[in-house]
Amino acid sequence: MVRPREFDEQQALSAAMQVFWEKGYEATSISDLTTRMGIQRPSLYAAFGGKKELFETVLHKYTQISLTYIENLLSRAPSAREAVRIYLQGIIEGGGGRQTNLGCLCINTMVELAPHDQSFAHLTKDYQLRITELLRQTIEDGIRKGELASGLNAVAIARALTVSAVGLAVTMKSAPEHAYVENAVTELLTLLV
Repeated sequence: MVRPREFDEQQALSAAMQVFWEKGYEATSISDLTTRMGIQRPSLYAAFGGKKELFETVLHKYTQISLTYIENLLSRAPSAREAVRIYLQGIIEGGGGRQTNLGCLCINTMVELAPHDQSFAHLTKDYQLRITELLRQTIEDGIRKGELASGLNAVAIARALTVSAVGLAVTMKSAPEHAYVENAVTELLTLLV
């Protein structure tokens, strides 16, 4: 007979996410995880598998939350240009409850693990492609509504903005001067003119 879990799985995943986000995958120990998750080692293995499987689960959860947040942010803005500005500004200010010095968990994974692990390379590439798609849709919507010039290449601009957003998230981890990143965002918005 299988015993019911004696902990809230979603709370445990959120706690694990925070540990991985703060320390990175490699520097996080099983003890770090069990302490923060409030569970014993056997429960972690029974519920989530090993450290890698837990991290994959956490990363999937993070990307779903992040992409939903970005989609809602972009769709609620009064214009396409403002949507892009709000999105980039959110990276600077830690939108979605994110601490800027921690960066984006998915982008951190891209830097730390993707070069050495195909599954994480695929996961992080998919995340970037999905952000690009959201930005493309936003730009095309702006073109359709006449807010943006009809000659804009929505696909190319969305790709450039995604690459820039990744770089911006990494840059924010080093606490740059606000004027430095604010000026960069201002320049990026000229892509939409």
